[in-house]
Amino acid sequence: MSSRLVNWFHFSSPATFYPLAGRLVPIFAVIAVILIAVGLYLSFFVAPTDYKQGEGYRIIFVHVPAAWMSMFIYLVMAFWAALGLIFNTRLSMMMAQALAPTGALFTFLALWTGAFWGKPMWGAWWVWDARLTSELILFFLYMGYIALQGAIDDTRRADRAGAILLLVGVVNIPIIYFSVKWWNTLHQGASVSLRGDVSMATTMLVTMLIMALGFWAYSIAVALKRVRCIILERERDAGWVGKLPEIRA
Repeated sequence: MSSRLVNWFHFSSPATFYPLAGRLVPIFAVIAVILIAVGLYLSFFVAPTDYKQGEGYRIIFVHVPAAWMSMFIYLVMAFWAALGLIFNTRLSMMMAQALAPTGALFTFLALWTGAFWGKPMWGAWWVWDARLTSELILFFLYMGYIALQGAIDDTRRADRAGAILLLVGVVNIPIIYFSVKWWNTLHQGASVSLRGDVSMATTMLVTMLIMALGFWAYSIAVALKRVRCIILERERDAGWVGKLPEIRA
């Protein structure tokens, strides 16, 4: 047990994590491509037509996993931020920073696909619905974090300020998830709940989970690629950086 802990702590250093991330990026990239390709094929050609919403419902196979990822990535960022504040670990703050653009992307994708789904279903591209509004606030939190990181020159101050913003913003995540239960909202209830309740056909559920796993693998691949760039930028004066083959080349 102790040896495993030593191994994990070994990779908590940017110098040791950098090559590990480089080895993991292509693995998760390939997984993401395969899963998303399979998921899209199932979404358009295998999943049955919804008897209420017709063919237009198929956008949920992108919309729902994107919404899941938008919330999940924010929670992961808050987790890394908390670790960074408690243990003063540089890599934790770098991981939070690396995840932010991907989280913002999935939040925007959830809002955009939601608008395309809402137009034929509700007759409007946007309504100030509780879930839509709280998801929009999540997008602003992502953009605010990215802007805050870029506005402060001192890296440590920027990390602390960004971490506090992330931890404060966590309160918005349960609001997004439970908004359809807490308020009278146009947005339909969850088809898959944390209690394991499922209100969709098995093929639809499998397709949605494959897309979610594909988005998850994509997020890991992109975040690892991005954190490598952040490590090089922040550690450019460290001796180990100059010894890297890609730097010497």
